[in-house]
Amino acid sequence: MLTKTHIAIGIFAALILVEKVNFPIVFMAVTLIASVLPDIDSAFSSVGRKGIFRVVQLFTKHRGIFHSFTFCIIIAALLAFYWPVLAFPFFLGYGLHLLADSFTIEGIRPFWPFKLESKGRVRVGGPLEHVLFAGFCIADVALVFAFIL
Repeated sequence: MLTKTHIAIGIFAALILVEKVNFPIVFMAVTLIASVLPDIDSAFSSVGRKGIFRVVQLFTKHRGIFHSFTFCIIIAALLAFYWPVLAFPFFLGYGLHLLADSFTIEGIRPFWPFKLESKGRVRVGGPLEHVLFAGFCIADVALVFAFIL
């Protein structure tokens, strides 16, 4: 899915849970960063175009290890030991990115290095993704207004 869709989904999840956490600003920031982080392995993504991630792209392919729950769980576990406040928002944002991409035609290999694939029918940038993006944007705005009122 496109970066904007991943961000809209991340905002939605973060807004639903933000009242339950001790550090809401950290929670929101980490969730949103993690919701786009798996795409560091693609030179075509907005985050992957950053020069610092070019090295990563030399050693991996798009939708490889970085698009797996294997990687997500390892990083979340490390965060839980060293920076516990970051573990859950990282897992939430990163995991939702993977879940969303598992519904695309390209799919993901959720338990890399195993060959099992999870694929769907959503075309990246296609009409269904635009509907999903619009729906999450509407839900995001509704949640923001619910907090204000």
